[in-house]
Amino acid sequence: MVARLERKAMSNESEQPLAQRQGPVLRRGHAISRGTTDQRLLDSHGDTEWVHQDPWRVMRIQSEFVNGFGALADLGPAFSIFGSARTSPDNPEYATARELAKKLSDRGYNVITGGGPGIMEAANLGANEGPGLSVGLGIELPFEQSMNDYVELGVDFRYFFARKTMFIKYAQGFVVFPGGFGTFDELFEALTLVQTKKVTSFPVVLMGSAFWNPLMEWLKGPVLAEGKISAKDLDLLHICDDVDEAIKILIDAETMRKKMVDEFGQLVNGHK
Repeated sequence: MVARLERKAMSNESEQPLAQRQGPVLRRGHAISRGTTDQRLLDSHGDTEWVHQDPWRVMRIQSEFVNGFGALADLGPAFSIFGSARTSPDNPEYATARELAKKLSDRGYNVITGGGPGIMEAANLGANEGPGLSVGLGIELPFEQSMNDYVELGVDFRYFFARKTMFIKYAQGFVVFPGGFGTFDELFEALTLVQTKKVTSFPVVLMGSAFWNPLMEWLKGPVLAEGKISAKDLDLLHICDDVDEAIKILIDAETMRKKMVDEFGQLVNGHK
């Protein structure tokens, strides 16, 4: 893309340009670069470090979205299940996640997880035991975390934000089991999108009252008392221990969403 230089009336062509435009980017003062993008592309015979710089990474990011959309475009109704990768198979939470995923799968829903061990493995296993598709969206990490054996359709990502987009776009709701920072990240990402109406009728179910009740007490206490959230924001969260209750919350919300939003994501029937 050729850079365009803007100058005031100049008596000397060597005078420094006041502004430089490179497509949508405006550069002034110290941000002005020497030469043009085309010149650097055609004349450069130096090292290849440029392929590791941010503009080149944009292409990798784009490819992640293209690959994710392509793999999941025909997925159909699904729910995402999150929780700790450290949950062992002998933990009751593992059995609960497996049961939940199995019952969702039996009802014709697909199940999406992060594709790793722990709760993710349990949910993929449960989905595998029914007719629904077992999906894993993995992430490149400094330590080894391979896709678990129960994933039928797996996609690996370099970037968390691309992966999180897939979780939201292709799921009708989240079920969140006890977990750590990664689980909290997905939870509050979803809550923010629901609160700001970026997604419509998107249920967030927290499984395990003993684990999640202290969080709710904190939200109801200082967070609400200091006006950081409104009282109605607390209604975005549903805490339960019963698998069938969780499924009812998910399906009821999906039914409501179908009444509120058309196939193109537009609100219908006077909904706001």
